[in-house]
Amino acid sequence: MTIETLREIGLVLGSLAFLAICWWAFSPKRKKRFEEDAKLPFADEAQQDDKSASAAQKDEPKSEQGSETERKQGQNKQ
Repeated sequence: MTIETLREIGLVLGSLAFLAICWWAFSPKRKKRFEEDAKLPFADEAQQDDKSASAAQKDEPKSEQGSETERKQGQNKQ
């Protein structure tokens, strides 16, 4: 067995490994999982937005009077 034969075997095995990884990555049955995984970095932002929106709804009745005075004051500054 010469070095040329070993290189050819290595080339074939490397090509097969590359094709197997590509087939695994682009397989239709894994598409949904990869799409969900791609959205993970943005999941924290969505949860924080939901929390801040719910907190704002709870504080809304208290801050209505204050926001009206702030609007009036803001109009006087122009």
